[in-house]
Amino acid sequence: MNLPASRPGMAPLAALPTHGVHTVFTDIDDTLTTAGKLGAPAFAALQALQQAGLRVIPVTGRPAGWCDHIARMWPVDAVIGENGAFVMWHDAAANRLRTRHLLDEATRAANAARMLAVRDAILEAVPGAGVASDQFCRLYDLAIDFCEDVPPLPRADIDRIVLMMTQAGMTAKVSSIHVNGWFGDYDKLSMARLALQERYGLSLDNPAVRAGCVFAGDSPNDAPMFGFFPLSVGVANVLHFADQLTHAPAFITPSACGAGFVELTEHLLRARGHATVSPPFQGEG
Repeated sequence: MNLPASRPGMAPLAALPTHGVHTVFTDIDDTLTTAGKLGAPAFAALQALQQAGLRVIPVTGRPAGWCDHIARMWPVDAVIGENGAFVMWHDAAANRLRTRHLLDEATRAANAARMLAVRDAILEAVPGAGVASDQFCRLYDLAIDFCEDVPPLPRADIDRIVLMMTQAGMTAKVSSIHVNGWFGDYDKLSMARLALQERYGLSLDNPAVRAGCVFAGDSPNDAPMFGFFPLSVGVANVLHFADQLTHAPAFITPSACGAGFVELTEHLLRARGHATVSPPFQGEG
């Protein structure tokens, strides 16, 4: 992967403090995944972090349907989805999935109807754009694909999609694969704040709590998290978006995508007496 050489304002991962870390928030696409796949080392990294006593919470633009699976099946404590619209977790004591929504069902339905007109206008105005293949799983937002299942669109077309969404009164955020738009002013950070407060009694207004959180990401929709957390980390491919970030990460990994997340995990684990991340599957059967 060819990356820009400049890393303005980003310290190397080796300089990341580890004392007092209690929670790891992480984006999924192109932060945990590599070329669209979740590899065994990155999955093992999530498990290793949990086993080391850290709270692990993916924070993603991916849809509710995916988050149901992630909350049930992955070694995570919770998952924040659709760019902050809800948090899901599996309640082991009750053996059931729980969801904290921001909006009620009637409001979500009304917003979905409004988004249909925006969707149709974008598809007509921007040839080559597509509705994200995971749209059927979504409750809150419209996801327009610009490179996941369609040939990559030029920057000007991505900017046009963002403009059309904002002109329709939506919040629009660019990930590494989609432009996500929704009605409301929430984002990944607002739900991270709510989830920690309501589920764990931890206020991110407390500097000591905030200083114990690490966030890993890679794209412009991660900028609120990059700007808020002192221990914000970009995997190396974040450099592709360096000129689009309203806030840059404080630290950067040597490697891109899932390999960068593994490097971050091993840095945190070494502080707890663990040296490496071992893939979870070593053989068959």
